[in-house]
Amino acid sequence: MAERDDTLTEILVGGLVLAAAAGFFFYAVTSAGGLGTPGGYRLEASFRSAEGIGVGTEVRLAGVRIGTVTAMELNPETFLADTTFTVSDDVILPDDSAIAIASEGLLGGNFVEVIPGGSPFNLEPGDAILDTQSSVSLLTLLMRFVSGEGGE
Repeated sequence: MAERDDTLTEILVGGLVLAAAAGFFFYAVTSAGGLGTPGGYRLEASFRSAEGIGVGTEVRLAGVRIGTVTAMELNPETFLADTTFTVSDDVILPDDSAIAIASEGLLGGNFVEVIPGGSPFNLEPGDAILDTQSSVSLLTLLMRFVSGEGGE
């Protein structure tokens, strides 16, 4: 009888472990943007350096997630990182908007930040944002500080 109780306990504990693992997996996929942005329209931008971002990186406006990076590739003619991303259908961006790679902090991750412009004309699906700001390497900043190249 004791052997049957041990088997039942092992089955219950195994089921709980599997349920917890499934919950962690679902959380990881949804928080990393793995399920994609439902709907949305596609925009493009080219960066001199796209260091710190990749497919699945959040696109934010005023700190609010509005989309996701969906593709990145090196353009062999311009040597720029061509980036494609989606933006939620309910966010209409002026055609003079800018885009930058920003950091959440010293130890945080990077995200793509949209800075809206003031044009009366809007970006259409498939348009490119021309005003881009690439990521800034923390190592480069530290080296400038140490060597005294503060731009004084």
